[in-house]
Amino acid sequence: MKLAYWMYAGPAHIGTLRIASSFKNVHGIMHAPLGDDYFNVMRSMLERERDFTPVTASIVDRHVLARGSQEKVVDNITRKDAEEHPDLIVLTPTCTSSILQEDLQNFVQRASLSTTADVLLADVNHYRVNELQAADRTLEQIVQFYIDKARRQGTLVTSKTPTPSVNILGITTLGFHNQHDCRELKKLMADLGIQVNLVIPAGASVHDLARLPQAWFNLVPYREIGGLAAQYLESEFGQPRVGITPMGVVETARCIRAIQGVLNAQGANVDYEAFIEQQTRDVSQAAWFSRSIDCQNLTGKKAVVFGDNTHAAAMTKILSREMGIHVVWAGTYCKYDADWFRGEVAGFCDEVLITDDHTVVGDAIARVEPAAIFGTQMERHVGKRLNIPCGVIAAPIHIQDFPVGYRPFLGYEGTNQLVDLIYNSFTLGMEDHLLEIFGGHDTKEVIHKGLSADSDLTWTADGLAELNKIPGFVRGKVKRNTEKFAREQGISEITVEVLYAAKEAVGA
Repeated sequence: MKLAYWMYAGPAHIGTLRIASSFKNVHGIMHAPLGDDYFNVMRSMLERERDFTPVTASIVDRHVLARGSQEKVVDNITRKDAEEHPDLIVLTPTCTSSILQEDLQNFVQRASLSTTADVLLADVNHYRVNELQAADRTLEQIVQFYIDKARRQGTLVTSKTPTPSVNILGITTLGFHNQHDCRELKKLMADLGIQVNLVIPAGASVHDLARLPQAWFNLVPYREIGGLAAQYLESEFGQPRVGITPMGVVETARCIRAIQGVLNAQGANVDYEAFIEQQTRDVSQAAWFSRSIDCQNLTGKKAVVFGDNTHAAAMTKILSREMGIHVVWAGTYCKYDADWFRGEVAGFCDEVLITDDHTVVGDAIARVEPAAIFGTQMERHVGKRLNIPCGVIAAPIHIQDFPVGYRPFLGYEGTNQLVDLIYNSFTLGMEDHLLEIFGGHDTKEVIHKGLSADSDLTWTADGLAELNKIPGFVRGKVKRNTEKFAREQGISEITVEVLYAAKEAVGA
């Protein structure tokens, strides 16, 4: 069951709650069993929030199952309206509400009769979309709701700001380095002479959404969240959209040139070429590092990349194009957007892997034996097991991926952070051998380098003893070569003699 399975993207209600809790003075309510309210703890812990997470769980218990949910949900909505005085209350469907076949829209309509706050049902199908898709849809729905409300009230302003301005869409709570990226994007826009009209949803008020049409264009830095809202704004108001993620030297320059084109098409007459040259040469160290002896030592080393669409695609291009590292395969768990990913990484890697099964990813890593992994915390755990270093580049993430210090991945400062991450993710020189010499490893036990069940081979005590005499930095490869030889020869028990026979067979 998925309940007992690692998941790259959570269920739909997590995406909706991420959007709701990112806005100021918006409260989220979910109707679910006790235990499903882990979102509150997760957000408070990872984001190190000083305030309580504005999410309430309307608990499903035996009384609810016996009498029905309507009164409890409506009571919770009206109670939170009286206690918290939010501008908006978002009710999210869950798998429980779907199983109970509850008419949540009716609950919302009933509650709206007695609340001061707006009440909105998140329009997401819990069984058809995941966390990222639900977040994208919920943001679009809230934007559309308040644009329509402002239009009805006559408060919608569609005239453009006097000087070039931008809306940055898709910055959310629990996003991978989102707050750092947002700060870097604001700085980049200021350097380009562009006013930031709104950043949504993080830190924005829903009452500000009526000002969205005033911006000259929308910047969507992440493929996963913000695209639907930008598409809606473009269809309603003709607002251009820039959807290039400014991650890495080449893509940052391409993003800035796209912004230049959008602004000049509206009569701005800007030229950012000198800025791109100066930033690339003096602020970003990535271009210099790519020509240094340190980076040349990485040339041709094998790496694999896995994550969401945005970060996995960007990292694949950076490794291959900017640093000369051989990307054996690149992959994403965003199966719903696989065609886009394939197009983005075409020519930058040997293979493409589209899956949301972590065991498939783990076995693919073990198969190619890369020098480094760039993935999520799940690939970091795989790397620990396989003794392969891993740099975390995307969610799912751990508290260590919410640094207190400033670590953006976007913009020119982001290029410096990426250089450090990439370089430090490889085992450098004789590092592993030195660790073993000085007792840095706590075990010499060799573990099977793969995640799928595979118990067809056993090692004898003398075989393992001989294997453990081999230096650690090559021991794993020797073990895998020996096991491969044993399978080819139909041998089920590996002894010292089999180990030596395998060594002779490969000419080592």
